[in-house]
Amino acid sequence: MKAVASRSALVPRLRAVEAVVCDTDGVITDSARVHAAAWKTAFDGFLTEHPPDDPAQRRPFDIADDYLRYVDGRSRRDGAAAFLAARGVEPTAATVEAVAADKESLFVERIRRQSVDAYPGTVRLVRALRAAGVPVAAASASRHARELLVGAGVFGLFDVLVDGAEAARLGLAGKPRPDLFLEAVRRLGVPPTGAAVVEDALAGVAAGRLGGFGLVVGVDRALGPDTRDGLLRHGADIVVTDLAELLADAATGTDGVRP
Repeated sequence: MKAVASRSALVPRLRAVEAVVCDTDGVITDSARVHAAAWKTAFDGFLTEHPPDDPAQRRPFDIADDYLRYVDGRSRRDGAAAFLAARGVEPTAATVEAVAADKESLFVERIRRQSVDAYPGTVRLVRALRAAGVPVAAASASRHARELLVGAGVFGLFDVLVDGAEAARLGLAGKPRPDLFLEAVRRLGVPPTGAAVVEDALAGVAAGRLGGFGLVVGVDRALGPDTRDGLLRHGADIVVTDLAELLADAATGTDGVRP
């Protein structure tokens, strides 16, 4: 009876879910902004030194649009290749590696210089899920996910972590392929049809949909004019601006959380 009573704290769409997989950057920790800033410095520096032939392709990296469209949720190399190709630059292995390495160095420098916090709404939801007996996994294409979760003081809230290091070890394909999420629910012992994926990236919600997950939740931190619609188009069933909206006492229905 305890689990049933606890599940009443969740919105109806979550009450039948057997497990939840949360992306890390932008969903659990406020680290997406640090990733975006590091990408901007790396890409803008590259475009200045190697300007594309087409002047229209030389515009600086846009933290809002370009980050969500090309790199959010993807591995460093996949993100670098996608953005460079979009700007008319041939994404050779050497070029991709150089930009990815520059971004990695910038990101590591920044997270070790400034703390990255967990979103309070996410912590509240994860605690409610655990109280209801629902296992929760953290997933990330980043090799720094463990460091970020430990630094934010929330690593112990998650039953499983599948990060970029594990993805490389197991040969898992990056998003929008669902491999990362499927490995997470496999470790939790739950089929994807009985699990929910929570993602803020377009590639991430697409991966959740492709993986056959029972519920795909999009998180719109950007609050841009097209962000919510983009998440829905790419596969989200519902979109929230903060995970606390998935708690019954906080849900407003404005994002379609309630049936």
